[in-house]
Amino acid sequence: MASPSTPITFFVLLLLGTASAQLSSTFYDKTCPKALSTIQSAVKSAVSKEARMGASLLRLHFHDCFVNGCDASVLLDDTANFTGEKTAGPNVNSLRGFDVIDTIKTQVENVCPGIVSCADILTVAARDSVVALGGPTWTVPLGRRDSTTASLSTANSDIPAPTLSLSGLISAFSNKGLSAKEMVALSGGHTIGQARCTTFRNRLYNENNINASFATSLKSKCPSSGGDNNLSPLDATSPTAFDNAYFKNLQVQKGLLHSDQELFNGGSTDSQVNTYSSNPSTFSSDFAKAMVKMGNISPLTGSNGQIRKNCRKVN
Repeated sequence: MASPSTPITFFVLLLLGTASAQLSSTFYDKTCPKALSTIQSAVKSAVSKEARMGASLLRLHFHDCFVNGCDASVLLDDTANFTGEKTAGPNVNSLRGFDVIDTIKTQVENVCPGIVSCADILTVAARDSVVALGGPTWTVPLGRRDSTTASLSTANSDIPAPTLSLSGLISAFSNKGLSAKEMVALSGGHTIGQARCTTFRNRLYNENNINASFATSLKSKCPSSGGDNNLSPLDATSPTAFDNAYFKNLQVQKGLLHSDQELFNGGSTDSQVNTYSSNPSTFSSDFAKAMVKMGNISPLTGSNGQIRKNCRKVN
């Protein structure tokens, strides 16, 4: 029992530490030695067909981890008596790549049935997507289990919105145990992928800290009304290459989302953006470390979860 003077957060951190300590990069070495190579080849194949899929798989992992931890809850479909997270505001008509995860799961099940969790597949696929687009690699700790629950309300409240201020972003990441520095590094994931007009329209038409010619070029794709689902690259310079151009764009007010430009807008993270802009290797290294830390948010391990046979539904 905690004494009145013991902060509750201590126990939360203790639990987090215990769970991630149970993860291991060699988790499947004996039980499913082909797991990682199977996931990697499937991701490579999907990304070679459509480069944007790399960003979509990275985002799936992010949206999973920010809702009750990295437990594959984001993959669960709604049923008559179960509400998943797919219809949450940040996810509906926006998250994609579910079919690719299904394909990977099928291939992994063929190699070793009932061994590899959907949560681990999501985590490894995010890493392999970054690598497939020219980004850094890192060692993924493994052994996550899949949840039997999901939370629509947490998906709506905890996934950072593109409208957030810098302090809002720092808070949202801090709530998940991630520092402001890690938040900036992870935001660099926006060096790949695309966003829908509805997420940046207000910035185009109502904000001043945006490059004028950049805004003009975007308005043709994103009119003041209509065209909500029209896409524009988050990094107009090199949209399918995982590099540090995202940060260079912020320095010249070419951040696509309000939340992007907030990282370089006279605030506490400007210096971090400058560092990543001039030191691509520092960005790569910090991004890789931050991805490992994000992948360790509240994982289910051992008997606390299951290995779903189908990533879309509980066993």
